[in-house]
Amino acid sequence: MTLPEEAFYLPFEAGPHRMTMGLVARDADDVFEIDALYVDEMRQRRGLLADWHTEVVAAAPGAEAAGREVLDMAADVLPRRFPDWFQRDGGVLHNRLTGESWDLRDHRIAPLELAARLVQEDLCVLTLVDGVPMLVAGVVCFTTGWRLVEKLGMPLADVHGPVPLYADRLARPVDRLMGTLKPGKLVERLNWGLYDSPALFRPGGHFRSERNSSVTAGNAGETVFLRVERQTLRALPQTVSVLFTIRTHVYPLARVAARAEVAARLAAAVRALPPEMHLYKSVAPFAGALLGYLDGRGSPGLGRQDSGR
Repeated sequence: MTLPEEAFYLPFEAGPHRMTMGLVARDADDVFEIDALYVDEMRQRRGLLADWHTEVVAAAPGAEAAGREVLDMAADVLPRRFPDWFQRDGGVLHNRLTGESWDLRDHRIAPLELAARLVQEDLCVLTLVDGVPMLVAGVVCFTTGWRLVEKLGMPLADVHGPVPLYADRLARPVDRLMGTLKPGKLVERLNWGLYDSPALFRPGGHFRSERNSSVTAGNAGETVFLRVERQTLRALPQTVSVLFTIRTHVYPLARVAARAEVAARLAAAVRALPPEMHLYKSVAPFAGALLGYLDGRGSPGLGRQDSGR
């Protein structure tokens, strides 16, 4: 069975840094991606669920109904969207990619966890409580710099508390969006960062400032990685909740900067980051090497103003 190549997202821009939601409407069935990395990523997910279960799975009391709604949706979408790889036989879902068959009513495994064992996305459930979205459940195996167990039960604005500029620029519009999402609709946004490791599971990683001397302008193409999160939001009407999915893509910098105009655009985007966002994205440990590498591949005159960093 031939799976499609992984999507290649380049969401950074060369202009001034803007803190926006950047939402794009998508077909509701595009909530999940299936690509050539599926088998390996699901292997990693199974390992984390076995060895780090209390770290990557969490749910507040009363959240099971929303998890069930997510599983029912996934069991409907996957066979319809990907009929070559998923088949449903009554209450059993067959995954031809892994050879697994799942009883959808097996109460030995939480519904949200079962859904997460089918897809490459991490899954979070936000439930509206008096109009305020609260993080009530999640299966988050490929996190960057935050722990699900520490965020569980928090309002969404507090979940994003460490994110620079979020409280001032995004908290209200995001909360408002959660209450206005229409059933059957899907919105997507892309988030990016740069890291000195390709690991998908990164329970730490934000606000690093210590210099990584092993990254140089000569080897940054192989030692620095662009990490892009494809995030989607979809309403769960039965439980007045929202499914928040996170599909993490990791690309070597050499691939990202293969085209001169893209290298220059990324260099300009890094230079445009406000100091607090520069620190939050943990670019500081290798910023000089990163920019030296990108400038060596970028178009002349683009993105080369002194950043002061």
